Amino acid sequence: MEGAPVVWLTGVRRVGKTTLARSLPETEFFDCESPRVRRLIEEDPEVFLDQRKSGRIAFDEIHRLANPSELLKIAADHYPGLQVLATGSSTLGASTRFRDTLAGRKRQLLLSPVLFSELETFDSPPLEKRLLHGGLPENLLSAEFPEADFV
Repeated sequence: MEGAPVVWLTGVRRVGKTTLARSLPETEFFDCESPRVRRLIEEDPEVFLDQRKSGRIAFDEIHRLANPSELLKIAADHYPGLQVLATGSSTLGASTRFRDTLAGRKRQLLLSPVLFSELETFDSPPLEKRLLHGGLPENLLSAEFPEADFV
């Protein structure tokens, strides 16, 4: 997570953004889908960040906050010792909550579904399974259809 103060991790639903964020060592994780977490952050973003002046934090589903760009802008501009990972949907609806582009303050990374070159990690499932189960890690590992609508 070096470079820009904020790393914005996007990708399709269930691609593994949360799993990746939770797996980072020495990272304080905040699930912004939780009303309690949203209240904690939104009540006073500066007080929240003052309690975490350095280290690494991850905001999962950050687009759920009322004004996520404000939090990220404050973190980037006033807390240079703090590394921030923010995850969220790659859909346009999620980005409408961002009132600032965060130009120069963020680096955007797209987490893609399983690549062809990575299939060996999943025991090289046959084409039929890949077509029916999709390219998301959890789906490729499942013996059952991942979505009831597929059947």
